[in-house]
Amino acid sequence: MSTSPETTAASASPPAQPGGGGGGKPQKLPLFALLALATAVFITSLTETLPAGLLPAMSQDLSVSESATGQTVTIYAISTALTAIPLTAATSRWRRKRLLLTAMAGFAIANTVTAVSSVYGLTMAARFVAGVAAGLAWALLAGYARRMSPVPLQGKAIAIAMAGIPVALSLGVPAGTFLGSQLGWRTAFLAMTGLTVLLLVWISAAVPDYPGQEAGERPRMLRALRVPGVNPVLFVTLVFVLAHTILYAYIATFLDDVGLGGNTDLVLLVFGAASLLSIWIVGAEIHRRLRALTIASTLLVAVSAAGLAVLADNAALVYVAAALWGLGWGGVPTLLQTAVADAGGEQADAAQAMLVTLWNVAMAGGGVIGGVLLDTLGSDSFPWTVLLLLLPVLAVVTAARAHGFPVKRPGV
Repeated sequence: MSTSPETTAASASPPAQPGGGGGGKPQKLPLFALLALATAVFITSLTETLPAGLLPAMSQDLSVSESATGQTVTIYAISTALTAIPLTAATSRWRRKRLLLTAMAGFAIANTVTAVSSVYGLTMAARFVAGVAAGLAWALLAGYARRMSPVPLQGKAIAIAMAGIPVALSLGVPAGTFLGSQLGWRTAFLAMTGLTVLLLVWISAAVPDYPGQEAGERPRMLRALRVPGVNPVLFVTLVFVLAHTILYAYIATFLDDVGLGGNTDLVLLVFGAASLLSIWIVGAEIHRRLRALTIASTLLVAVSAAGLAVLADNAALVYVAAALWGLGWGGVPTLLQTAVADAGGEQADAAQAMLVTLWNVAMAGGGVIGGVLLDTLGSDSFPWTVLLLLLPVLAVVTAARAHGFPVKRPGV
């Protein structure tokens, strides 16, 4: 999850938009192009999580255990974490549209190989390639949304692009699981390939092109760490995503242990609907209230975790907690990407690549830590762990009032 190398230039001088020129005309978002980016985010997120709903059938066809099949999700996150930074540097001079089309073509190839493979090793290789494609895509999508939009609407543009995440988690995974149960798990992956091919045509027709960086301007990762505000945002990213993933990755197990195992799909639907509302709110207010929204998101997820920790035996309150969780979490990708782009300045591309890496490290770590907690302390330890992790998140966001999560955003 990242921004392209031209983010800073985009913020300073966005391209002219239809209706967004001088003369007092209202500025408009390039909605059709932004929806193409949102679909790319949807494909990226769903490709990562789809195996979670298809594990039994996949493990049977691949002749391995379900736990081994579950590593198809882990290798995707690890691949993205390993490749996001070097790929961002290596492709910094590429034209942006060419890079986006290359990344999405990688998804088409990886999902097709996954769909036809009957060999576990080949499947894992395909999932590794999918993770590499994700590293390319996440290092590009938010920056693309910012660059094609007027400055006052850049936060809303990123929110529209990032809407693909909750849609994938709340609707895509259940739909893919249903399709897999009716027509076979391979059909679900082939459907992803078909959607990606359509998206390639959509991007070619609707998404504008931009140049990459000029020679001598490649991103410098260590230099970005010395920019005030970058480290607080990266810390919040790592710990916030870790907290969320520990609970989300094992939400079915948690709900089953509190007697709501048969309602997992409904709980996730409530979470997803609230996430979409959160994205809308963040998109409307982020230009003026990034700091307040980040604090509010942290508190909402913390309140949700507290509710699940002490009131999980009440079914109605579990749904309330899921709604608060989604309301807090939905806008977090937009908030953190915007915050690190603002803080990074001329080093925004490097800072964004590190955010992508830490995001995926946190996702992989959340699965591992959650498994350890489940085996040692039980699923009821998940919400308490989330609460514990969110304390330093809240402290860092609150303290970073000058840089990182400033009281007043630059240029506002």
